[in-house]
Amino acid sequence: MTVPEMYGSLVFNDKVMREKLPKDIYKALRKTIDKNTHLEIDVANSVAVAMKEWAVEHGATHFTHWFQPMTGFTAEKHDSFISPIGNGEVIMDFSGKELVKGEPDASSFPSGGLRATFEARGYTAWDPTSPAFIKDKTLYIPTAFCSYSGEALDKKTPLLRSMEALNREATKMLHLLGNTSVGSVSTTVGPEQEYFLVDKEDFKKREDLVFTGRTLLGAMPPKGQEMEDHYFGTLKPRVAAFMHDLDEELWKLGIPAKTKHNEVAPSQHELAPVFDTTNVAVDHNQLTMEVMKKVADKHGYVCLLHEKPFDGINGSGKHNNWSMTTDTGLNLLDPGKTPAENIQFLVFLVAVIQAVDNYADLMRLSVASAGNDHRLGANEAPPAIISIFLGDELSKVLNSIENDTLFGAQSKVAMEIGASVLPHFFKDTTDRNRTSPFAFTGNKFEFRSLGSSLSVSGPNVVLNTAVAESLSQFYEELKDVPAEELSEKVHALIKKTIVEHKRVIFNGNGYTDEWIAEAEKRGLYNYRSTPDVLPVFVEEKNVKLFTKHHIFTESEIKSRYEILIENYVKTLHIEAKTMADMVSHQFLPALMDTVDKAVTIAAKKKQLCESISCKTEKALIDKLSGLSDSIYEGLELLKADTAKAESMGETLEAAKFYQATVLEDMSKLRAVADEAEELIPSGTLPYPSYADMLFYV
Repeated sequence: MTVPEMYGSLVFNDKVMREKLPKDIYKALRKTIDKNTHLEIDVANSVAVAMKEWAVEHGATHFTHWFQPMTGFTAEKHDSFISPIGNGEVIMDFSGKELVKGEPDASSFPSGGLRATFEARGYTAWDPTSPAFIKDKTLYIPTAFCSYSGEALDKKTPLLRSMEALNREATKMLHLLGNTSVGSVSTTVGPEQEYFLVDKEDFKKREDLVFTGRTLLGAMPPKGQEMEDHYFGTLKPRVAAFMHDLDEELWKLGIPAKTKHNEVAPSQHELAPVFDTTNVAVDHNQLTMEVMKKVADKHGYVCLLHEKPFDGINGSGKHNNWSMTTDTGLNLLDPGKTPAENIQFLVFLVAVIQAVDNYADLMRLSVASAGNDHRLGANEAPPAIISIFLGDELSKVLNSIENDTLFGAQSKVAMEIGASVLPHFFKDTTDRNRTSPFAFTGNKFEFRSLGSSLSVSGPNVVLNTAVAESLSQFYEELKDVPAEELSEKVHALIKKTIVEHKRVIFNGNGYTDEWIAEAEKRGLYNYRSTPDVLPVFVEEKNVKLFTKHHIFTESEIKSRYEILIENYVKTLHIEAKTMADMVSHQFLPALMDTVDKAVTIAAKKKQLCESISCKTEKALIDKLSGLSDSIYEGLELLKADTAKAESMGETLEAAKFYQATVLEDMSKLRAVADEAEELIPSGTLPYPSYADMLFYV
């Protein structure tokens, strides 16, 4: 099978719908997808029959409503197509009612207080804008998930609401600017996914990896990533085989996996897809993370998606490449050849700048997690301070508008590499800035602060809603302006927005202490940890934003706030308990065994000759005994502080205590244990070292 034949072969996509559905049903379904209109039950019944027949042709025996609860993972409950007809016989049946609505138990998923344990009923509702697909002989139907009283309990529903909000406000603005041919605007996303591969047998021996996804103990090997030889390096055969199979599995599911390469850290890699509509891109990224793990297992690997699985080397992020496109095929963030004269582009550009400046706190919140706290601001990821990189050309364009000066367009510069045999090409008018959390990269913005395990729904909900609010404000300011004055007023609006929000634009090195000081002078937010930023979710201005655009109700905001606190507390609690268990039952016994062996050797030497000093053994015994005492003291402190934190419940106070105290206990205990590990003979510890895991993949 060729790649074009393989691509989307397990997806109920537009091509399949045209083939399988009656023309009137196909048109009705397309109208629902394209125009967000209501789907009638007779249409759903016809679609269900065709979808079932197609799925059965591909070997499917079950169907499931596939949804994204607030766990950050996906969920599914499988039902077979069989329907008894008597005489011990069955038929394969699937109705429109089963297609459009499911009923999973809502009480066992995080609800932040929206559901009590005894209030079990919840609903899944078919999302026809995201195609159904077949996996493991089951028809997967992407759905939204809500409570019995209609509150969103998932990550898809707010995303769909935010897309509708941006579509509404962007279309109004385009019509006001004279572009009346546009019927709708959608956001597109291409989430680049970083990950680690470790050997499955090594993974099984590491209690910390099994329970937390990251190593809680482990001394650095003699070599890390200093030589920069892994980045874009030659793929090892076993890794290449994994990547090949991963591509094929993703292509079958209609996921446009495009780029694959080695990342900076040893055993770290990246996969990047082609852009897709945000809703579909979010579903595809959730599916990509799942398929990565399954394919890795077949190749004897475990795929690690934690943001910082190994201390001392780079962690993994996810770059959210975001743009806005019209149904007429126009990218609203494409500056064109003359950006200074492209008024439509400038309006949408400054709308994004205003949105990021006004809601930088929400953007930081949208990427906050216990895992991502290990990366942000750690000289490997963008800083915790949210700023925008525009590059030289656009910065000069905005500067000319602000100062009413003539912008001299930058001409293309030919690259002179110095060898005549090499091809001639023009370099871009601006460089890239890998230290910026939100960088303009030609015709899109790259939000680079996301953690590798994060659902990309949350950051895009914030982006869509914040930009929708900017466009709403612009529209209100311009809607009553006479046509003959509109051009002048638009120019004045662009200039005013630049002046008021230029503080968020920064083209320099985001890793420096100087930038931290400068950002503070500018009044930019600097939330260093998740507990620091969590309260911004329930601040009045942010509640007002979400409720105005019908993204969340106040009760949904409060519930998500509670869930974020709960997730953080539970994550740190599990990590602390796991570390205590590893030190107590694995590390200390190995350390004591090493001391015992040194004592035994010294005693034997003494038996042979009284004059032998046993200097080496004595030094090792003294050193390890001192470290052992320190480890035991640190272990007892960690246990006591963990118990204290647990007594606080799942509260913001507990989250702050875990962050400030328990994490510090873990850090100090690890430092001593890692020092001791360097003195323990290879093979003494019951689990693999960093060297074992990172360099033999």
